[in-house]
Amino acid sequence: MQKVRLKWVKNRGLDHLIERTTSIRASCLLLDHLSRLPGTSPVPARSLARLQKPLGLTVPVLRFLRRHPTLFSEQPHPRFPTLLSFSLTAASHTLLSRLADAYAHDAHLRLARLLLLTRSRSLPLASVLPLRFDLGLPFNFAAAFPASHPGVFAVANNRISLRSTSGLPEDIAVSSLQRRHAAAIDSATYRALSRPPSSSSAPLAFPMRFPRGYGGMKKVKAWMDEFHRLPYISPYDDASGIDPESDIYEKRNIGLLHELLGLTVHKMVRRNAIRLLREELGLPHKFTRLFTRYPGVFYLSLKCKTTTVVLREGYERGKLVEQHPLAAVRDKVHYVMRTGVLYRGKGLSKLVLDEDVTEEEGALNGEEFEGEGMDGDADVECFRMEIVDDDGSADDVDDEGYSDG
Repeated sequence: MQKVRLKWVKNRGLDHLIERTTSIRASCLLLDHLSRLPGTSPVPARSLARLQKPLGLTVPVLRFLRRHPTLFSEQPHPRFPTLLSFSLTAASHTLLSRLADAYAHDAHLRLARLLLLTRSRSLPLASVLPLRFDLGLPFNFAAAFPASHPGVFAVANNRISLRSTSGLPEDIAVSSLQRRHAAAIDSATYRALSRPPSSSSAPLAFPMRFPRGYGGMKKVKAWMDEFHRLPYISPYDDASGIDPESDIYEKRNIGLLHELLGLTVHKMVRRNAIRLLREELGLPHKFTRLFTRYPGVFYLSLKCKTTTVVLREGYERGKLVEQHPLAAVRDKVHYVMRTGVLYRGKGLSKLVLDEDVTEEEGALNGEEFEGEGMDGDADVECFRMEIVDDDGSADDVDDEGYSDG
């Protein structure tokens, strides 16, 4: 199968969402860290400086803390008055309580599906921890899940494994693409069911959202039709008998990455976190080319000084298509953060933390960005296309500069 290589196209709307989610991630991790520290004394800022890289911040931790006074209250240390210290505000404790309730929604199912995607149904805890925020796992999942589901999870030698799927839903090993198409068939009309199976809209076709100009290209359409006609291999099925160099295995990898991103709360994940799972998932060494080769499925961004992959179908006009309850609470976190940025010290008096989103809260949460290039139409840069052979050596490093080395 010939492959069409498309130049990377910037999407300002998705870049904004990545930047927003990165700030929410840092705030949630800091809230979690500060809430678990013993004692009630404020925490010195210098002891939090080492967390800048794990938090994914592009600014110093002290600057981030001072930027959001509605979450982190700056006060002198009781023993050393000149030492900058921080504690949680009343709004932070309210948000922590809501986050704890949202974690209990279906976190164990997400972890179970992640383990089912691996070859050995197990992962090192060091590989799961970077995905804790993305999968919506509580900080103590390594101890809580085996205790609450002893027949399902087990932890030994710093690895968490899936013992059995008994007690889990029957469709635990059914991909989101399969579930979606099964639901579509149940509600489909006669006209939709009469489409030929070779059509790009046939069942188990990946939703494609190309930037402007890509989807109308005849060569791109022909390539995608050929790609969709390949058999779909569920990422939960054993793929050991498939040639790793075949087109079918590549489609299997696309399905696996599609499912992995679909498991995340915000439909995005950092590439470095995927690299930690590469061997267990059976991905090729240079897996980044899969993202750049299929820009209709994935969006690759260098925002916030890291490489992040976004599932395009997960967002519609800047909003999550299927919002998880945890994402709704994190939107509240962002609202509290933005209130502190706008009103500074007076932000606490402006907060509205009831269950209904007010008009002001909606604006602060970023709804003013709705329609601003969220589907990539407003930020298309020049691009080129070329037909390359499957064994072309030009694939070693992507044209866009993304390398898996």
